[in-house]
Amino acid sequence: MGFADRRYDSTRKRGYGRGGWSGGYGGPAGGGGLFGYALTPWVKRLLAANFAVYLVVSVLGLVPFAWAVDTLGFSTPAMLRHPWSPVTYMFVHAQQFGHVFFNMLILFFFGPPLERAWGGREFLKFYLVCGVGAALTSVLLYQWIGPVSVIGASGALMGVMLAFAMAWPDARVLLWFVIPVKVKYLVAVMIGLDLFATRSALGGHPGGGVATWAHLGGAATAWAYLRYGDRIERWIRRRKTRRSPLGVERGRGAEDPTGRTGRRPKRGSVDGDALDEVDRILDKIKDSGIESLTAKEKAYLDDMSRRYRGAE
Repeated sequence: MGFADRRYDSTRKRGYGRGGWSGGYGGPAGGGGLFGYALTPWVKRLLAANFAVYLVVSVLGLVPFAWAVDTLGFSTPAMLRHPWSPVTYMFVHAQQFGHVFFNMLILFFFGPPLERAWGGREFLKFYLVCGVGAALTSVLLYQWIGPVSVIGASGALMGVMLAFAMAWPDARVLLWFVIPVKVKYLVAVMIGLDLFATRSALGGHPGGGVATWAHLGGAATAWAYLRYGDRIERWIRRRKTRRSPLGVERGRGAEDPTGRTGRRPKRGSVDGDALDEVDRILDKIKDSGIESLTAKEKAYLDDMSRRYRGAE
């Protein structure tokens, strides 16, 4: 079951009411910080990192802006020379303050509910995957857009908005801080406008519509990850567990190079560290519900349960 199929707010009450607004949306409750809820750890770190890079590059001028775009920004021709660029480009923004400000405003409002629902590690992975997917879109469109340089977190944040809309479609935001609108309609309109703008730009001069196709790349990556990410991870785990360190298929009763059979440990073979991890996961279920578990935590519980029962 993908993330989009889970009821993220099943253990939380709506903190702002279906028709009200505080902190930008009428979704799940989150605590007592600015605008009605507290920022989560990885959202704080991402905000700090983005503003810090902007301060160093565009305010203090400690790093030339052209160098930051060339070295940290993403472009298809330089992808092999700068293999870090599919990640680092997300933290470099245009010199105009509005670029970084409005991107971080989206992260400020839509990021914390997702991080609370998924956990920090899963949220960060999702954010980075969406950003990388948005950058790699330029590789697919290279023959139309040419060797453009991509900077900014808007692709990753389009993925965050889509994930929020899939989890809480009826949550309300204030468009331009005035007009209340359900987030599912807001995101749908944004994607529609980006599709139209991208189509128009690709028919014009090379390099046109950079922001719009980056948005679409981030949204498409988010949708694929939310729908099929769990399935892909399970398939990878199964492939890993079926092979020994030498790459030999391990079937029923097969032995590995160390002389151990392919059977699972029998009941009682679980060590203390493993039990501590199980206790931590069970406490998390008690506090936040089973929907708060990541795919890895659920797989870990299943594995430990089979070990304890001595299942084959």
